[in-house]
Amino acid sequence: MKTIASRRRPLSPNIQIYRPQLTSVLSIANRITGVVLSAFAVFLVIWLSAAATGPQAFSTVQSVIGSWIGRLLMIGGAFSFFMHLCGGIRHLFWDAGYGFQLRTIYASGWAVVIASLLLTGATWALSIYIAG
Repeated sequence: MKTIASRRRPLSPNIQIYRPQLTSVLSIANRITGVVLSAFAVFLVIWLSAAATGPQAFSTVQSVIGSWIGRLLMIGGAFSFFMHLCGGIRHLFWDAGYGFQLRTIYASGWAVVIASLLLTGATWALSIYIAG
């Protein structure tokens, strides 16, 4: 039987060994939000097709969107949009050669998270205010 010390360890960084850092979490989140936005593009096409089909189809899609799960998905879609947008703006600064100091990287990472939450909240507050 092998002891813990004699087990072969991975030679390259492995998710089982290293604690996730903000930079790696935001990188993964950027990819996930991109996939979520692709799915929401399909839902947008369905919604527009229902609107073009007629009032009955549009009413059915609207009732799904208006349900609690539909609203939860819409909030998630809005957050994904803003997270991807803010992450993209952060990457534009990096492409221009700015913000590579470790302190700046973490500050901009937290700024992306906070801005995404605030923009999502503001969008939903405004939509609820407008809808009445």
